[in-house]
Amino acid sequence: MPYQQEANPAGSLLLSALLALLPLVVLLVLLGVFRWKAHWAGVATLGVSLLIAVGAYGMPPLMAVNAGIYGAAQSVLLILWLTFNAIWIYNMTVHSGHFAVLRRAFSSIGDDIRIQAIVIAFSFGALLEALAGGGSPVAICAVMLIALGVRPLKAATLTLIANTAPVAFGGMGNPITVLGEVTGLPAGDFGAMAGRQVSLLAIVVPFVLLFVADGRRGLRQAWPGALVGGVSFAVAQFVASELVYQLADIVAAIVSAAALLLLLRVWRPAGEPVTAAAIAGGGGAVEDSGPERDRRSEVLRAFAPYVIIILVFSLVRVEALRAPLAAIGTTFAWPGLDIVSSTGATVDTDYEFAFGSATGTLLLISGLLSLPFLRVSPRDGALVWGRTVRQFGWAILAILAVFALSYVMNFSGQITTLGTWLADTGPFFAFLSPIVGWFGVTITGTDAGSNALFGKLQSTAASRIGADPVLLGAANSSGGVMAKMISPQNLAVGTAAVGLVGQEGVLFRRIFGWSLLLLLAVCCLVFLQSTPVLGWMVP
Repeated sequence: MPYQQEANPAGSLLLSALLALLPLVVLLVLLGVFRWKAHWAGVATLGVSLLIAVGAYGMPPLMAVNAGIYGAAQSVLLILWLTFNAIWIYNMTVHSGHFAVLRRAFSSIGDDIRIQAIVIAFSFGALLEALAGGGSPVAICAVMLIALGVRPLKAATLTLIANTAPVAFGGMGNPITVLGEVTGLPAGDFGAMAGRQVSLLAIVVPFVLLFVADGRRGLRQAWPGALVGGVSFAVAQFVASELVYQLADIVAAIVSAAALLLLLRVWRPAGEPVTAAAIAGGGGAVEDSGPERDRRSEVLRAFAPYVIIILVFSLVRVEALRAPLAAIGTTFAWPGLDIVSSTGATVDTDYEFAFGSATGTLLLISGLLSLPFLRVSPRDGALVWGRTVRQFGWAILAILAVFALSYVMNFSGQITTLGTWLADTGPFFAFLSPIVGWFGVTITGTDAGSNALFGKLQSTAASRIGADPVLLGAANSSGGVMAKMISPQNLAVGTAAVGLVGQEGVLFRRIFGWSLLLLLAVCCLVFLQSTPVLGWMVP
């Protein structure tokens, strides 16, 4: 017999919502208050969700465990395979000696580490988010900042905060495409609406990066760089989201980087240039016995892997190349998961092993193509890949556990309960709508995953309260990006990338406040957009 989800198992929607919310509270408390390592916090929270799924929701125990296994299996291709290969490419630059060349090249952007952080973490990170998505911007940009001398924990903090505004259009607009699929409404409308939300956020993020990097001094001395980088990104993202939302981040990333480089021709931050050694928590001067000026050929070799990444991910958008890759893999019904939603619809439990078109596979291809440019032999490349996997250690368990948690909560009906409870608040739901997306990304680690979970609920709730379904659907995506920085999967990716596995709780405490502050701003914006005050912004 199939398992029938129940949105209100306790008979009281409030009590049911509190039960469904308990795993999330436990996860946040263990990470933020008790500073547990992400893998133990993930395993403990998974246990709590299993108990609630079986005890409160009546899910058969074996099916509940099976749902967790299904979720863990999903993480292998979506996160682990992707991150292994992203960090492997970086580790090969270290192995080949191009690490120092890369650092000196980025230093040529300007002498000030604060502006370099905006260019790398915000602009270049947005380009990676557009093309690859997943944890690749955090993994790659964090190690680039380390190459400039930023301490590992600060590098991870900066890249996680920067990976916000681009997320709604990441993976060539995949989150927006998912919204269109699950709601049956035009994806282009969602793209335009999301652009009218996250583009405003993009203006703020570079200022946050300055403050995190160098406190009030950073804001006082380098604010023109943040203003130019943020405004140029926002304008380009807004315009592109209106026309072709799939290209919003690519256009915005290129425009903002170009605007900053042009600005640096006529302006420099006030005072002496601030190096990584000078900013609070900086990593100190990086000893470098290399030449003062590298040959152009060596600089090109150092950047070759990242140019190749951009080319590979751009080329596979062509149908003639995408189709053969998409054919490499398989899709099958996961055994033992026969689930019906609370509305009577069959829950999709197919497992898609799309190995050929997976982001991690494309990164692997990029790495293999980079071998001759970095002068790394295939044997050495394989050895570096093995060391990269060992580098992750316990982070692997953290990612597996949190993905298992997300699917137990989803398949048991706990996610549906939370969404139904919030949607029952009437017109005030417009304010809470981004919070639903925030919860979704906290659980799934992806904006597309959150939209798949809650996109239909948002459009349904909009009809119930008389709001525009496009507004609330986009709000789910815009609110969700604020949770990208604190999702346990990305925390694990960030700490693994910078060699600080086990410090996820410390990293969480550094960025949780920023996540809430930016989420509050989005909530206020969406609420005003649901009223005559800013209703003119809804397309």
